[in-house]
Amino acid sequence: MTPEQYVQEKAAASGSSFYYAFLFLPKPRRAAITAFYAFCREVDDVVDDMVDPGVAHTKLAWWQTEVAKAFAGQPSHPVMQALMPLAASHHIEQHHLQAVIEGCQMDLTQTRYLDYPGLQRYCHLVAGVVGEVAAQIFGQTDPATTAYAHRMGQAFQLTNILRDVGEDALRGRIYLPVNELQQFDVKAHEILQRTYSDRFTALMQFQAQRAHRLYDEALALLPAADRHTQKPGLMMASIYRTLLREIERDGFQVLHQRVSLTPLRKFWLAWKVQALGRL
Repeated sequence: MTPEQYVQEKAAASGSSFYYAFLFLPKPRRAAITAFYAFCREVDDVVDDMVDPGVAHTKLAWWQTEVAKAFAGQPSHPVMQALMPLAASHHIEQHHLQAVIEGCQMDLTQTRYLDYPGLQRYCHLVAGVVGEVAAQIFGQTDPATTAYAHRMGQAFQLTNILRDVGEDALRGRIYLPVNELQQFDVKAHEILQRTYSDRFTALMQFQAQRAHRLYDEALALLPAADRHTQKPGLMMASIYRTLLREIERDGFQVLHQRVSLTPLRKFWLAWKVQALGRL
């Protein structure tokens, strides 16, 4: 299997909303975003598949070294072998990849966030930076697009957090800020035991409103000059925001299930943005 085949399989196997946006890109840009996304999946899987935190720490440390070696001209992992020939032309730098690894390392040491600014730091590393890199790969021409991409990445991450409250609880994780749990009188043990209440619903409504604000702010920040180049990001925004609305429509029943969209619906939402330019 070639490095290019490896990253293609890694990206396709994830079933992620990102994959549907990649389909509409020209081949060189599709190759770059597929390799970058495969990297993100590799390091994220270290945390998701973790059995022993010590082993996970060692694996992420290996990835830090591998990234440094790759940018020094010695990639050994197929993901880095696929990514490195495309990095310079798409403005992918070592600090971007190291930031994503740093965000994953936070998952090994931190299972609670005291407040939203603390959570923002995590979202910056695992999603904001990813959004910035993606915008460059998509063909960013205006420096102001970086702010749009970072804000949109954070909106995606908050949507993921709301979708995965139940799954994260099974791992002993609560990403919803502690001071906001207190504000709505939701106890941590209620989430860990996956217990619904009107207080939990109110807390989730508060979180969803924040995510919607981030989507609105991001879209307002996108310069008109880059609206065409950033269509793949807008496709993802359409898919993720539709998912957020499904979670709301379902009454935030996320503690016992993972709310999702069908592949056909994701493709339709992506196509609609591509063909009609509408979110």
